[in-house]
Amino acid sequence: MKIILKELMPIESQDVFHMIQEIGEGQNGFVNNLYSDDLQVFQEKLNRNHEMSQGINLPGGAVPQTIFWFYIEDKLVGYGKMRHYLNEKLQEHGGHIGYIIRPSERQKGYGEIALKELVIKANQKGIHEILLTCDESNIASRRVIESNKGILSEMKDGICKYWIKA
Repeated sequence: MKIILKELMPIESQDVFHMIQEIGEGQNGFVNNLYSDDLQVFQEKLNRNHEMSQGINLPGGAVPQTIFWFYIEDKLVGYGKMRHYLNEKLQEHGGHIGYIIRPSERQKGYGEIALKELVIKANQKGIHEILLTCDESNIASRRVIESNKGILSEMKDGICKYWIKA
């Protein structure tokens, strides 16, 4: 199976815009901060997120994060966020990695593959103890994390904290 993680660039294809619209505002604790039904606003969000990946003009309390598009067999199936380090807020909710698979591509095992590839990207950045958080009720995400050797360290206020050590 051909798997590609492509880093977000300031200009992206219509396919990315359509996927972002399909995902909507997010769910299960994942916030789709790229969501917009306006192409101009979407373009501005791409530029802003590209700057964030470089650590440029970070708003107060934000950390650098890189967004990766997931392609399986040249088909865009979802995306993930990899935070370069954690602040206090992200240590409680958000963690190093967040990911989402577009609704039309769910239940095909792509979440497990995507997380595995994001862990590799984190390792390449020097992150070897990776925190992931998810809603306690999000059984699918919990299974994906656990299948990637995630160890549950805490469950508090409906949020599960998992660590992957690589």
